[in-house]
Amino acid sequence: QVQLVESGGGLVQPGGSLRLSCAASGSIFSINDMGWYRQAPGKPRELVAVITGGGSANYADSVKGRFTISRDNAKKAVYLQMNSLKPEDTAVYYCNAAVVGGPPFRYLEVWGQGTLVSVFS
Repeated sequence: QVQLVESGGGLVQPGGSLRLSCAASGSIFSINDMGWYRQAPGKPRELVAVITGGGSANYADSVKGRFTISRDNAKKAVYLQMNSLKPEDTAVYYCNAAVVGGPPFRYLEVWGQGTLVSVFS
């Protein structure tokens, strides 16, 4: 069984910063893409940022220049540094990973439990 555990959410004023962390554990052979998604109340879940095993990153247009995704392959972890936060960034943030579990080897898409980020004046 593979799990993702997130941490780092909280309350912050506009213009502030937060850093989210997500660590994978369990029977893992390798981890491919890792990413962060978010879901605001009444809205569908959306991609925030994704990073490949080689370190290439892509971002949603709404967060480009403000958020930075990174990973530590040795720790099986992914991070999201969020700067210049805006009220519209308020959402539950979910970690996601494409994992090869095992042995026995099998492909898994794994989600974290979510962590709340609230940006308010």
